[in-house]
Amino acid sequence: MQRQNWQNWRHVFKLDPDRILTDEALEAVCLSGSDAIMVGGSSGVTYDNTVDLLSRIRQYELPCVLEVSALEAVVPGFDLYLIPMVLNTGQSDWLIGQHARAVERFGYMIPWDMLVPEGYIVLNPDSTVARITSADTRLEAAQAAAYAEVADKLLRLPIVYVEYSGTFGDLELVADVRRSLGEARLFYGGGIADAESARRAAAVSDTIVVGNAVYTDLDRALETVKAVQERRMINEEV
Repeated sequence: MQRQNWQNWRHVFKLDPDRILTDEALEAVCLSGSDAIMVGGSSGVTYDNTVDLLSRIRQYELPCVLEVSALEAVVPGFDLYLIPMVLNTGQSDWLIGQHARAVERFGYMIPWDMLVPEGYIVLNPDSTVARITSADTRLEAAQAAAYAEVADKLLRLPIVYVEYSGTFGDLELVADVRRSLGEARLFYGGGIADAESARRAAAVSDTIVVGNAVYTDLDRALETVKAVQERRMINEEV
């Protein structure tokens, strides 16, 4: 996979190594036409279950990337490694502290050319990631856009990720965040469960990430791919 292909992704399925997915369901996901598979989760991610999921995904020809949430679960063999930095965290560990310790311990082993940093803005107070990172989820649109602009223009992060994790977010806020960006791409994740929610989210972001729906209603989750592809074709025709 060419290193920059991720910049063209419009739809990504996110699979959790700590959740059960049948071989039939995995095949449907990997052959759906989605641009990539992201592997990651907020808890319960281990080296063993990550290796197992990667080996199953590798039967199919599509990019597979690891979103690193735990050092002990970093597995070689992924196409890219996404490194989250929680911009609205209340603890510096989730912005830079854990990253610095990782470099101190494993710097000589890190494939820097395969790493892509993400600036997360976590906005669902009931989500696991919000609780773990002590994220300030009460941000108004202007505040969220300010975080995004700092990530884009000051920190030069290539991805800003608005994360509602389990609930469908405020798309007006998401649109404001996107308008604040210059170079960074906007990823959106949270509550995308069917074709209509996928179309709405895709209209205000560069890339949508579909996760929980894979495990709760696979057929509707698969519909999100077609919805994004249709929107892509319309945009190309305009």
